[in-house]
Amino acid sequence: MLRGLWTAASGMEAQQLHIDNISNNLANVNTTGFKKSRVNFQDLMYQTLRQAGTPTALGSEVPTGIEIGHGVRPAATQKLFTQGSMQSTDNPLDLVIEGDGFFQVLRPDGSVAYTRDGSFKIDRDGRLVTSDGLPLLPEIYVPQDTTSIAISGDGIVAVQEAGDTEMREIGQIELARFTNPGGLHSTGRNLYEPTVASGDPIISYPGLDGLGTIGQGYLEMSNVKVVEEMVDMISAQRAYEVNSKSIQAADEILRLAAQLRR
Repeated sequence: MLRGLWTAASGMEAQQLHIDNISNNLANVNTTGFKKSRVNFQDLMYQTLRQAGTPTALGSEVPTGIEIGHGVRPAATQKLFTQGSMQSTDNPLDLVIEGDGFFQVLRPDGSVAYTRDGSFKIDRDGRLVTSDGLPLLPEIYVPQDTTSIAISGDGIVAVQEAGDTEMREIGQIELARFTNPGGLHSTGRNLYEPTVASGDPIISYPGLDGLGTIGQGYLEMSNVKVVEEMVDMISAQRAYEVNSKSIQAADEILRLAAQLRR
């Protein structure tokens, strides 16, 4: 059986995964804080038919060998944490991180998750929470009679209550960053959780220890660029098509060989 059939098949499978990844990127083009993924590929093992440097009958050595590859496989789907564009909302509870860092939220099981989605709300207890009701950590409670809320670049939250003329500080937002954010595990719902590859979170205040600052009244949009994804889609589609042509060519060669007679 021709190895070209299996080699081309591996290429088709790889490009199918590429298309799946592009589809997910495009589907989340309007998802707040979404970070696009990129598929990294690597070639498979090679069959060496003749080693480079093999002596010849004339006493010389061949300068190059004969190696036949066996296709391709996906090596990783890498999250790219480049800054997305910022959209003004004029909502005082919408926050954006300008630079590195993640918001910390508490999940129902007591574990901490991390997100770039800064579209916070106030629940019935006055806590700042995500769209799924997960409280921001450290927890910040907004008084019921608050008339205005201000959040500074270093994360200090201050409110003005009814009857007061001055702002009162009620807490400070902390951010977390990771040595290898690409190693974070995506759990969906705009959340990430740490892994051995990402390392432990480094927690500090905005603007310190390499963390970005906070902007109030803005949201970070997806960093997906539609034009780039469309170009990648065309490239992947053509690569898939070429690999299918290779299978057809290998099949034709096998058909001709099967028709040989003495």
